[in-house]
Amino acid sequence: MKTGILRSISTAGTFVETETRPSRGTSWKSVYDTIRTEILSLALAPGDLLDETTLAERFDLSRSPVREALIRLAGDGLVVTLPNRSTIVAPIEIASFPKYVEALDIAQRMNARLAAALRSDADLKRLAGRQRAFVAAIKSKDHLAMSEANKNFHMAIAEAGRNPYLAGFYERLLDQGRRMLHLHFEFLERTQDGTLLTDEHDEMIAAIKARDVERADALAHAHTRQFRDNFINFMKENYATDISLGAPRAAE
Repeated sequence: MKTGILRSISTAGTFVETETRPSRGTSWKSVYDTIRTEILSLALAPGDLLDETTLAERFDLSRSPVREALIRLAGDGLVVTLPNRSTIVAPIEIASFPKYVEALDIAQRMNARLAAALRSDADLKRLAGRQRAFVAAIKSKDHLAMSEANKNFHMAIAEAGRNPYLAGFYERLLDQGRRMLHLHFEFLERTQDGTLLTDEHDEMIAAIKARDVERADALAHAHTRQFRDNFINFMKENYATDISLGAPRAAE
């Protein structure tokens, strides 16, 4: 945070300049918001060290609000405290990706089914508004704005489903996947023009509007598979010559 200059008038009638600083110990939220944005946008890479002293100096705060921000980021699954008490940006666990996709697929399909069965006209208006925001974010090519708008769209589906437990589970999964989604966006920008994402959302809205539960389910499932396949292709292209992240086989 930047310091400022406060100009006041002395008893002699002259201007006196004094340096001002933000109140110490009161700004954990600004630290949290800034670091969260940097993690989600990959400005802070997985595994990067987050040193409390360095962060306190950066934000011109005591270590207490920095520690509070890191605790909350850990609760979001975005940072990890190691046994030696140092804190790092949470790794993207590639080995657990199939399990993540499995959970995402179930949550996405269940919320889509409920939305198709229970949606109201107000829900449809909300979905249309969130889709417009997503289209605008796609055009901006701002990955952070794109992942935020994508989350908001899918949460509008969950809200239409009227099950706060499923919605809460779904929101956590969407948050956990936002960094992977940025890599997915990067791959799509190189291989397509982004219309695939917007078209899929439009089809989901149409199925929900028609109260077509089975089609909403099928589209949600296809949406998850598209994310899975593109992320795997991105990883093959950029980080490995041979990588397998397919669905786990059932035990024999």
